[in-house]
Amino acid sequence: MKKICLSFIALALIATACNTSKAPTKDMSNPFFSEYKTPFQVPPFNEIKLEHFLPAIEAGIEEQLAEIKVITDNKEEASFDNTILAYDQSGELLNKASIFSNLNSANTNDEMQALARQITPKLSAHRDNIMLNKELFTRVKAVYEKRNELNLNADQLRVTEKYYRDFERNGANLTEDKQAELRKLNDELSMLGLKFGENTLAETNKNFKLVVDNEADLKGLPADVITAAAELAKKDSMEGKWIFTLQKPSMLPFLQYAENRDLREKLYKGYTSRGNNNNANDNKEIIGKIVSLRDKRAKLLGYPSHAAYVADVNMAKTPENINDFLMKLWVPALERAKAERADMQAMINKEGGKFKLGMWDWWYYAEKVRKAKYDLDEAQLKPYFKLENVIDGMIYVANKLYGVKFIKRNDIPVYNEEAMAYEVQEADGKHIGVFYMDFHPRPGKNAGAWCTSYRGQSYKDGKRITPVVSIVCNFTRPAGNVPALLSFDEVTTLFHESGHAFHTLFADGPYRRTAREVARDFVELPSQIMENWASQPEVLRVYAKHYETGAVIPEELITKLSNSAQFNQGFETVEYLAASLLDMDWHTKAFTGDVEAFEKASMDKIGLIDEIVPRYRSTYFSHIFSGGYSAGYYVYIWAAVLDADAFNAFKQSGDLFNPEYAAKFRTLLTKCGSDDGMVIYKNFRGQEPSIEPLLQRRGLK
Repeated sequence: MKKICLSFIALALIATACNTSKAPTKDMSNPFFSEYKTPFQVPPFNEIKLEHFLPAIEAGIEEQLAEIKVITDNKEEASFDNTILAYDQSGELLNKASIFSNLNSANTNDEMQALARQITPKLSAHRDNIMLNKELFTRVKAVYEKRNELNLNADQLRVTEKYYRDFERNGANLTEDKQAELRKLNDELSMLGLKFGENTLAETNKNFKLVVDNEADLKGLPADVITAAAELAKKDSMEGKWIFTLQKPSMLPFLQYAENRDLREKLYKGYTSRGNNNNANDNKEIIGKIVSLRDKRAKLLGYPSHAAYVADVNMAKTPENINDFLMKLWVPALERAKAERADMQAMINKEGGKFKLGMWDWWYYAEKVRKAKYDLDEAQLKPYFKLENVIDGMIYVANKLYGVKFIKRNDIPVYNEEAMAYEVQEADGKHIGVFYMDFHPRPGKNAGAWCTSYRGQSYKDGKRITPVVSIVCNFTRPAGNVPALLSFDEVTTLFHESGHAFHTLFADGPYRRTAREVARDFVELPSQIMENWASQPEVLRVYAKHYETGAVIPEELITKLSNSAQFNQGFETVEYLAASLLDMDWHTKAFTGDVEAFEKASMDKIGLIDEIVPRYRSTYFSHIFSGGYSAGYYVYIWAAVLDADAFNAFKQSGDLFNPEYAAKFRTLLTKCGSDDGMVIYKNFRGQEPSIEPLLQRRGLK
């Protein structure tokens, strides 16, 4: 599935520790120690070397520790300026060096992974050193307790409350012995999460490939898919053969079109067994340790479960509310998926197949059913979704909604030669930020798609520091003489991740801790609402142009795409909800000691049918075991209620780019950190969201 969408890390959560009393000497040849001379002061990727990161991080540690010591040594009474503001502005060098984690996700190698194993415990330790700094917490608490007497404005009040809650939720009120236990738990968890991610990357990119050496086994595959597989084989010194990998652009077309059922099964099982092969990259033992340590940490902090700890600061508030919400959708979605299964089994029977639909058959027969019902298949659409044209379509929507312009820049350093850099400007030419786009799979890139920030917006000496944002995807590569042609799922992924980018580009708040800060189950609203425009006829006519002729997508195809919008929504909703419910079980239920048995019991309980597995099985569920979505994978569909309701406002107005709603939604993005999620949403919509638009969009009622 799309979309691994990484959060932008608050300053308080990225600091690291070092206990030396003497600051390290700064080698001024290290780019991190100087002011960047690049356009818009983006990181000088062309100058940064691997050996620069650790010294910069260690120096950043010392610098922030010194800044915090100034706060705690201050003999004056704790105030907003000398405590909260001073803390919010600390750690500038460490912030610069924190781009290491971005690069380790998008551009890693063995040496970088080894360095990550050095850096990660330092990051974890100093995060604890800050959160458990008794003197600092005493001053923060003093400001918090008298906050209503200090004539603070709304932004000052909110950032004070946020920082106090950070300290409280990270153990500041625990006794010293409990704090020592918490430090140990956090250190172990940080390293386990890193290892889980490394294992999943290896299992996806290194440890499996389907090699086809008989051309007859390619029967049913489109020509561009065959060409891409041949090019992969050639790169792997297997010229004359064809390679299919577990990357979605390679795997999904094979599952959709390959007539060889045995090979579909082999490829699908390779994908669903990642991290569960009893090899050096097996993740089962790691999962057991992670859920056990998270449960211990939650109880140490006064919560009944890790899920309760996570939900407490989200819109949902409790695990019970989350599960109730998910099950309301599960019942109609499962009913719909069973009907879809029946349609596919009928297709198998009609063709004389003597077998029961298997999970590796779903994509293949779904394509057949879609062709039969709507006279539409993916191969008809892809020629109209050339990557460059889809980028133009996203930019068109952004311009129509917000008046922004994109200027491609070749003078801005990029972290990989495949990444592209754009300057984003207001209509009047005012600089907003820098937007990187990085679209294709490579060995050092994690699977999925996400948005991340190389610099968040902030203020320094009254001047706004503009953001530097990146979207990272794994889309179909060009093959032979054919450019990168996207599936419609990839099209919506590009729009989705760009929505996250606009959230970061437009965010404007006076404090690092609260600028752009929203609850986890609100964060997917800015991204998911953008997907809606991708499929609108008037937008398709702008960007969907045949890659060879330049002809605009025919009205007939637009109609077919619209008519099939609810097709396979039972499957897509069920596999997603199954993963969300599995996530909640991992973080609320007692672990039995057997990962496979735990997952099976979780899925049996809700009646998941045999032909569908969770979108992410436990052993490669990176969102929850190495990303930031533990006990929070549900947020995509929680936010889907918001985005369907929000887009419905545009639709009902009769203008997809209604200037009034567009201005209000941009205000939502700009000021999102200034209040709680529901308050911000109601400021935009004028009412609480309704679930009806989502149910209607997915055909679940």
